[in-house]
Amino acid sequence: MTDARSEVLSLAMDLIGRQSVTPEDAGCQPMMAEYLAELGFEIESMVFEDTTNLWARKGDAGPLFCFAGHTDVVPAGKLSDWHTPPFEPTIIDGVLHGRGAADMKGSLAAMLVATKRFVSKHPQHRGSIAYLITSDEEGPFINGTTRVIDTLEARQEKITWCIVGEPSSSAKLGDVIKNGRRGSLTGDLWVQGVQGHVAYPHLADNPIHRAAPALAELSAMKWDNGNEFFPPTSFQIANINAGTGAPNVVPGELHVQFNFRYCTETHAADLKDRVHNLFDKYGLDYRIDWVHNGSPFLTDHGELLTATCDAIHAVTGRQTDPQTSGGTSDGRFIAPTGAQVVELGPLNATIHKVNECVSIEDLEQLALCYEGIMERLLC
Repeated sequence: MTDARSEVLSLAMDLIGRQSVTPEDAGCQPMMAEYLAELGFEIESMVFEDTTNLWARKGDAGPLFCFAGHTDVVPAGKLSDWHTPPFEPTIIDGVLHGRGAADMKGSLAAMLVATKRFVSKHPQHRGSIAYLITSDEEGPFINGTTRVIDTLEARQEKITWCIVGEPSSSAKLGDVIKNGRRGSLTGDLWVQGVQGHVAYPHLADNPIHRAAPALAELSAMKWDNGNEFFPPTSFQIANINAGTGAPNVVPGELHVQFNFRYCTETHAADLKDRVHNLFDKYGLDYRIDWVHNGSPFLTDHGELLTATCDAIHAVTGRQTDPQTSGGTSDGRFIAPTGAQVVELGPLNATIHKVNECVSIEDLEQLALCYEGIMERLLC
């Protein structure tokens, strides 16, 4: 193992040892900022309410290549279920264990080392390099990347290419990258009824009974056919709550929470209209509170996708598979600015689980991939 490669491991362990559960940063960003400042980056901390964000940039010319990621992690859960303490990075048989190892402190470490190598080898590279790092990706995502992007847009600071370090890989490092994501739309439905005794249904109005046919039709509805990049839009009911808990009381209100994961063939406004039209058809006394979590995005061609695929092949020998499956990421806030966005990171098999871990060799190869992408775009 070379000194440069071992630095990836050292940085990853430093980050994992910081208990940065959303929205806490626990000193991760200051550590990264100090590292980047030594490479010539201008450092800007953007704090919005309880969220810490880092914008670091080297150079002021275009095109602008950006690494994006997050320092926050999900809670560890039940500590007794972990083989090792989640915030004490531990190496076992070439595998680094700890919360955030794969999602996504390992990626952050690989980014830093890749950047150090690149600027050392290519001090006169074209364009600029930036980092957009937040401590609120796993949580409400209100004061994180989206607020930084608003700030950048207001001062007309445009990202050309963005690599998001989310754990995209499936079975082997680099076998899958994400070149797009589906949109996400959540609805909180409240259906009003009249509470009463179950023995006197004529004196009550059961909102469950009233809503059930509409929900059944909604669940069976075909929203679109998808396309070559995205599967068809899906609808899922996540939570249903009603009643007092007593078996002899007709509930007075029903609450249903549902979510759409929608593709580029459909718009959020169209989904809302179809849902409202359906409930109106059934004559329900209802309201829906909508939360739009992000629009779908796609980078189906261009320099970034080509550079990423070529770099992965050069390092690993693998032909990567660009996909749009899975959940949302902060790429949804960056892509609407016109930036090309690709997600590349470690294996996702253990993310958000107890005993989260990542192969050390994968982190070393990931740093080489990141460096290769920069070389293909900025040299």
